[in-house]
Amino acid sequence: MDSDANSRLPVIAVAMGDPSGISPELTARILVEADLRSAARYVVFGDKRLLDLGAKDGNVDPDVSVIRKGEPMPAAGSKPVFVDLANHDPADLQRGKATLAGGTAATDNFRHALQFAASGQADAVFFTPFNKAAMRFAYPGYDDEIRFVRDAIGFEGPASEFNVLDKLWNARVTSHIPLSEVAANITQERILRALTLADANLRAAGFNPPRIAVAGINPHAGDGGNFGRDEIDTIEPAVQAAKAKGFTVEGPFPSDTVFLRAKNGDFDAVLTMYHDQGQIAMKLIGFDRGVTLIGGFPFPICTPAHGTAYEIAGKGIANLGATRAALSLAIKMAQDGKAKAKAAA
Repeated sequence: MDSDANSRLPVIAVAMGDPSGISPELTARILVEADLRSAARYVVFGDKRLLDLGAKDGNVDPDVSVIRKGEPMPAAGSKPVFVDLANHDPADLQRGKATLAGGTAATDNFRHALQFAASGQADAVFFTPFNKAAMRFAYPGYDDEIRFVRDAIGFEGPASEFNVLDKLWNARVTSHIPLSEVAANITQERILRALTLADANLRAAGFNPPRIAVAGINPHAGDGGNFGRDEIDTIEPAVQAAKAKGFTVEGPFPSDTVFLRAKNGDFDAVLTMYHDQGQIAMKLIGFDRGVTLIGGFPFPICTPAHGTAYEIAGKGIANLGATRAALSLAIKMAQDGKAKAKAAA
C-alpha cells in the first residue's frame, strides 16, 4: 500500500491496558492481524518492554516503528507506530494481581491515547482491558471509563457505555450505581436522553434507522400496574416522546423476553434501565465476542467487554475474538466518521 493510500486510512489510538493481565498479549497479537493492519493506521501507547513480553506470550512478532514520548510522528506508513512511554519496568510486574504500578501505567497509556485523539490526530480510541481496582489505586477518582475520559479531555456532554454483540446493541439508562438507587434515577428525561444518545451512536455505526426496544424495570414490565407503575408513569411517556422526535422505538417490554426478540432480529438495540439487566443477557449470548463502546464523546472509544483474565496472564491462550470485534467496530465507526466529515466539507 502506497503512502497516499495509508494517509487516507483512519487512525486508531491504542492504549495498552492492565499489564498484570492479558492486555500485553492481546495488544501484541492484534498488531499482527493482516486484515486489521491494512484497514487502519495505529498509534500505540505503552511500554515497549511490556509489548515485547506480550509478543513472547502470544508467540508473535509485531513489526512496529518505535518512538519516544515527545518525538515527532513519522510519516504515514504501513507499520503501526509505538509510542514508548517507558512507564512500567517488567521487573516490577506482578502477574495476576491488581497493583499501583499496573494501574499507573494503564491510566497513563489511556490518557495519552485520549488526548492524542482529542487533539485531532486520531479518529478513534481502542484499549485492551483495564482492571478497575488497579485504576483506582492510581487514580482515586476513577469510577469508570466515562469519568476518566471526561477528566482526561475536559468533555462535559452526555456519554454512555454500549454493549455490542455482532449486530445487537445494549444501551442503558443508569450504569455504575447501586441497585438501591436505580428506581429513583429512572426519569422521563434520562430515558429520552439515553434513547437520543443510542440513536446517534447506532446511526454512526451504520444503522439507519436503528430499531430500539425499551425494557421495563419491574417484573413483567409492571403487569399493567400490578407490580409497580414505573412503566405506566415514566417509561411509556418517554417512549412516546422519543417517537414524537422521529425515533424508531417500542416498549416498554418485559426484560426477561425482550432480548429473545432482539436476538431473533426484531430490534437492533435494547435500552435497559440498569447495568446488569442488559449485561447478563449480552454476556450469556456471546461473552467471547462482546464489545464495549463508550459513546457520546467526539470520537468512538472501544474495548473488549471481558476483563483482564488474571488467571491466564502469561499463558498465551487468551481468546482474541472480543478484541478483534472491538477494534473492528472502532475502525468502522472511524471510517464512517471520516466519510461523513468529507461529505460535509
